[in-house]
Amino acid sequence: MPRIDFYLLPGADVYQRHVTACKLIEKAYRQGHRVYLRTASPEETQLLDNLLWTFRQGSFVPHEVAGPPAAPAEVPVLLGHGPAPLAMSDVLVNLGTQVPEDYARFGRVAEFIDEDAAVKRAGRARYKAYKEAGHVPETIKLDGGMAG
Repeated sequence: MPRIDFYLLPGADVYQRHVTACKLIEKAYRQGHRVYLRTASPEETQLLDNLLWTFRQGSFVPHEVAGPPAAPAEVPVLLGHGPAPLAMSDVLVNLGTQVPEDYARFGRVAEFIDEDAAVKRAGRARYKAYKEAGHVPETIKLDGGMAG
């Protein structure tokens, strides 16, 4: 059963939510984890693909955009707006609005919620869905993003 963490961010800044996700991904990568970043759209995938190279001076997070779900995953971080490749099962960072259908095969799921009304509403629905599936999600309140 995966560990599910909801990171609560102050404000309603989508850029800050993206940067905070990048910081968590970088931390997970440095700890040797393989990460799948699930986005809400192809446009958000492209934005995060670029942001992972630039979110912090000197950061290095080797990544690429995922191919078909059955494709082998050679890099430690993959991004996409659909299901993760079958080879990925360590950390799932979800920026989408729905509970990913393949979340249960991951060891850890990270969700990011800010003060935007639509983001909060979708986050509450995901939290409820995880609880109804028997999980006990943790909430982590952040002050302006993750340190590091």
